[in-house]
Amino acid sequence: MQGAAAAGRRALLRAAMAGGAALAARPARAQGAWPDRPIRFIVPFAPGGASDATARVTAQVVAQSLGKPVVVENRAGAASTVGTAEAARATDGHTILLAPPPFVITQYAYANLPYDPVRDFRPVALLVTAPILLYARAEFQTTFAGIRAWAAANPGKLTYGTPGNGSLPHVAFELLKLRSGLDATHVPYRGGGPAAADLAAGRIDLMLASPLDVAGQVQAGRVVPIAVAGPRRLDGMPDLPTLAESGVPHYEVAGWFGVMAPAAMPDAHAERLNAEFNAALALPEVRRRLVELGADPAGGTAAAFGELLQAERARWSEAVRAAQLRMD
Repeated sequence: MQGAAAAGRRALLRAAMAGGAALAARPARAQGAWPDRPIRFIVPFAPGGASDATARVTAQVVAQSLGKPVVVENRAGAASTVGTAEAARATDGHTILLAPPPFVITQYAYANLPYDPVRDFRPVALLVTAPILLYARAEFQTTFAGIRAWAAANPGKLTYGTPGNGSLPHVAFELLKLRSGLDATHVPYRGGGPAAADLAAGRIDLMLASPLDVAGQVQAGRVVPIAVAGPRRLDGMPDLPTLAESGVPHYEVAGWFGVMAPAAMPDAHAERLNAEFNAALALPEVRRRLVELGADPAGGTAAAFGELLQAERARWSEAVRAAQLRMD
């Protein structure tokens, strides 16, 4: 059901896992006392998606530099909280977490998280950012103004799909409703693929998603982009307006993945991981693979990633509380 987009993700993931020989040509750096065992890299989502591939593409290069395996472990469930809780409990000094936007969002949506994302973790490095677009089913409305007018004329009928409660598209759409006054009903799915399939089939009206998630449906003409959720237009779609340009003030949403470590990890170890992930992101073959996944390679200091997390907390605390989203 996920079509060409899912097939593309699987092909990229196979390439990431099979490409170790080429990337292994990068010489390993001198090893110190740490790490003295494999690094456990927890991904709080199921295998096969962009998060999984991002982790694997970067992990194989970092492993070569560290001289120890970096083993990706998928721990999916409960809007990423299952895998995040697993990482928070780790005391071996060799566990890291791939953190997505729900790393921030869930602290406001869940009443009793088994961890504190601020107290129990430290930022290591931002890996990638990714644009988020508003998409509509074909033959619906082609502008956000048209969508608002249709919703006003058909109260209670507009629907939007998401990968599930507490996901970035869910909370981002609730923020869109808050900023624009749009009346729309949430339809949660068990993943982005089923949501995109129902959008293409015309069973729901709208969806916020990354371009990769709906690439096959867009190419087939079953889904159309309406606006960019980020602060600027995309180079590849210069005629597509932003939601801010479409009359939604103060609205900016983007996807991202970063590396977090348990708070107890020593500074020296976290700093080495930051250096190694930044070095991996600088490699042309790594950057190419990430761009193919629909992501923009990022990198930078742990402090800069921490500042992004703080800005995200301000944004999503407002959205979750205004939408009165509570999850068990």
